[in-house]
Amino acid sequence: MSGHFVPTQHVDVVRALGMLAEGPLVVLTGAGLSTDSGIPDYRGPQSVPRQPMTFSEFVATPEARRHYWARSHLGWRRMGVAAPNAGHRALAAIDPDLLITQNVDGLHEAAGSRNVVALHGRVSEVICLGCREIFARTLVQEWLEALNPGWAEAHADVEMRPDGDVDLDETADFVVPPCPSCGGALKPHVVFFGENVEKPIVQRCFDAVDALTTPDTQGRRGALLVVGSSLTVMSGLRFARRAARNGTDLVVVNRGATRADEIATAKLETGASEFLTALADVRNR
Repeated sequence: MSGHFVPTQHVDVVRALGMLAEGPLVVLTGAGLSTDSGIPDYRGPQSVPRQPMTFSEFVATPEARRHYWARSHLGWRRMGVAAPNAGHRALAAIDPDLLITQNVDGLHEAAGSRNVVALHGRVSEVICLGCREIFARTLVQEWLEALNPGWAEAHADVEMRPDGDVDLDETADFVVPPCPSCGGALKPHVVFFGENVEKPIVQRCFDAVDALTTPDTQGRRGALLVVGSSLTVMSGLRFARRAARNGTDLVVVNRGATRADEIATAKLETGASEFLTALADVRNR
């Protein structure tokens, strides 16, 4: 069955759970897993199309960085208090060989997952583009609050968007602090559109996917499970393609089409949290 796409309407959840019930497992998660925690996604059924700020735009002008930070400051006040949902908790119980996440919200770690690769970084950290010093986001939030008293309260009704962004255009009066160490520009320690994931991180994920082809001590080959991602960007899609090329079973669970549908062993259009909860029950019997 490896590498053979089965049309969605013919895929049975029980069959998919059986494919993943035993043996090595690598899991790749996307924004669809965090929607149950109140964090919008980019491309889900209820998402509103938007163009996120690119890295080149962010570094181009102080005005662009002010615009970004004004919105992110408001978004963090909500995203920063989001709690892990049943899907996150189920994955922590499953404890896969490697958990690769495209999400920057840190909810996998908060749920107790151990072997996590945050492919796109974590919004809980801020890096200086000058000296590369890293600061806790909570500390930077304190600086932003002090420099912009009453800003958050005045914009409390703005709509939340993916990755801690909000729907807000008027940001000209927002004040952004420089790096306290060198005066450089501060940026959330996440991979923006137009940036590349660091090569050692990518290689660690490739190695984990490749290891699925080697039988474990009981002779079982592994599988790659993709949950809550449309795999629109190459940073995640390349691992699905690698698994398919290796002949590894590839199970995709996502509401809506993905770029891996035609190479998946099985595709399910069902809730991420529901499927992961069921999988945790099966693997931990």
